[in-house]
Amino acid sequence: MAVWEYPEARQDGTCETLHGKQVSDPYRWMEDPDCDETKAYVDAQNAITMPFLESCGVKKAFHEKLTELYNYPKQGCPFKRGDKFYYNHNTGLQNQSVMFQMDSPGSDGEVFFDPNTLSEDGTVAMGSRSFSEDGLIMAYTISVSGSDWKTVKFMRTDTKEELKDVLENVKFSCLTWTHDHKGIFYNRYKSAGTTDLGTETDSNVFQKLYYHRLGTSQDEDVLCMEFPDEPTWMSGAGVSDCGRYMELIISKGCEPVNKLWIAPLNPEDGSLVQPLNFQKIFDEFDAEYDVLCNEGSTFYIKTNCGGAKKYKVVKFTLDQPDQMVEVIPERSAVLEWLSAVRGDLFLCCYLEDCVNKMYLYDMSGGMVQELSLPPGAVYGCSCRKKDNFIYFKFVSFVNPGVIYHIDMEDKSKKEFTATVYKETPVKGFQTDEYETKQVFFPSKDGVKVPMFVTCKKGLVLDGSHPVLMYGYGGFNISLSPSYSVSKMMFVKYFNGVYVSVNLRGGGEYGDEWHHGGSLANKQNVFNDFISAGEELIKLGYTSPNKLAIEGGSNGGLLVAACANQRPDLFGAVICEVGVLDMYRFHKFTIGHAWCTEFGNPDTAEDFSWMEKYSPLHTVPETGPYPSTLLMTGDHDDRVVPLHSLKFIATLQRKMAGHTENPLLIRVDTKSGHGAGKPTAKRLEEVSDVMAFIAKQMDCKWME
Repeated sequence: MAVWEYPEARQDGTCETLHGKQVSDPYRWMEDPDCDETKAYVDAQNAITMPFLESCGVKKAFHEKLTELYNYPKQGCPFKRGDKFYYNHNTGLQNQSVMFQMDSPGSDGEVFFDPNTLSEDGTVAMGSRSFSEDGLIMAYTISVSGSDWKTVKFMRTDTKEELKDVLENVKFSCLTWTHDHKGIFYNRYKSAGTTDLGTETDSNVFQKLYYHRLGTSQDEDVLCMEFPDEPTWMSGAGVSDCGRYMELIISKGCEPVNKLWIAPLNPEDGSLVQPLNFQKIFDEFDAEYDVLCNEGSTFYIKTNCGGAKKYKVVKFTLDQPDQMVEVIPERSAVLEWLSAVRGDLFLCCYLEDCVNKMYLYDMSGGMVQELSLPPGAVYGCSCRKKDNFIYFKFVSFVNPGVIYHIDMEDKSKKEFTATVYKETPVKGFQTDEYETKQVFFPSKDGVKVPMFVTCKKGLVLDGSHPVLMYGYGGFNISLSPSYSVSKMMFVKYFNGVYVSVNLRGGGEYGDEWHHGGSLANKQNVFNDFISAGEELIKLGYTSPNKLAIEGGSNGGLLVAACANQRPDLFGAVICEVGVLDMYRFHKFTIGHAWCTEFGNPDTAEDFSWMEKYSPLHTVPETGPYPSTLLMTGDHDDRVVPLHSLKFIATLQRKMAGHTENPLLIRVDTKSGHGAGKPTAKRLEEVSDVMAFIAKQMDCKWME
């Protein structure tokens, strides 16, 4: 048996009583990211992990081939603001995509904003953006090293001149212009108290909503909403199509429920009225109320109220908001999103057995037509009520994307055709040599769960193939088909199988599917994933020593819990930025918002659910244990690194002498939870992951 000498982690003897039970937390000191001992521990772990990953036989070949195949042009859907069109474009290997401006779709565009000029290594990224109603000024956010903290800046679109206005301490924010073009609503917290934003772990509470007028200092911004008695509540502002109303969305946690308040703005020019006089349209956290558009005082919303677990569209008037009229009734498929277009239609995107279907409805609720699409998913769409066009991007597991265009200029037309605007070439793969099957399998309780299985056509099911199984299963987030160069390389060059599992906890089948995998039902998610692995073995795709599992964030919790519960079932575990300490997750940054998904560990009943699966507290006392690679970033202020650090220390201590499999952690620098990560870092990271999997499962590189 190979002997691994892991860094020694001091146990400080911390122990506390939680709901009558003694709970040891010997690595509590790792919760301080700034202490020298934590920094030394991270360095010691990386000193073992990085040389090991470099020594994995296929690392160099995989990285070189990945760099070659990832080097293809990537483009987003064009969208119109003012009298100009914009789109994002990446030539292939640029660290950040570049924003282009053009007079009309298909015309020669010019670089409008290039985030690559903000830093040499690409770790400064552009986030969200919002244009004034006349299209002459763009507000945009900048983040550094992947942190959730943002700086808001402003830029003229005609001259590309940067304005002097700068907004700091912005996080989880709206960026909404009033229609007088004079300012925006945005959200901010108190100062983080550090210049190295993203490394702190303080809880994000008491978010406030402000209005900033251009040309004034941030100190002069108008406070529009705060909740001094509800520290975890958050809000966001919208402005109606006509510009006469401000729509306030109030939320608590991540459950799809919110309050909706509406206040009039200046009817002459849409400017801010002080004070805002809110009408509390829906004042309970009983359902989701998502404003779509308005016609005068009539508002259209997407909602799951009244038991519409897969969502419907209703309308109401401000003088009788309790008299809702159903416009588009709930269907058997989930209404994921919709948008008004051309002033008289809704473009509706449904999720039917985990693939997207798109329909056009008129605003009285009559179906106009179904748009013809192959199986796959819609990633990105550009249309507004005022637009006479639609652009949307369609992808699948074997197709990196086709942008379609629908011309709606002729209002007499009743049937519309989606034509190809831009097709992304598939580089390095003959798509007709691969296939994706949707397989339904029974979970532990008999519930049928779907998964997508992608492999080479004609694959012999003899149990010999490496399988990479990915899952998430939480927060009402659906896993739709998506294209990944690295996953296709796994299929092609390792003769592997890539599997994406649509677990309970997600939104694939509506509220019941989500709630079937949250709170007291969280164990169902792990059972689903374990059952998926067993089904793949039963069908002859693989065997336990050839089965790798991967997940990030809530998916990191998933794979760690499954590895603890069934270490015999998996050959390799990739746990990325995982939520692993279920007793203390709510104490750091935005973790309190997840109590709607996991429960509150300060409550005895909720704690009783979590103690059964909390990865940090359920590591087996003896081996064997599958080869495991944890991954986190030093600026991850969403799921802070302490989760991964405490877990790897516990895992290495308990498994020492019980397994020859490596139990490692990779802590990246100038890196956060994932958003804004530069291409170079992404390629290096995924090459490390694939090299680790290949070495542990003895995958052979096949040219």
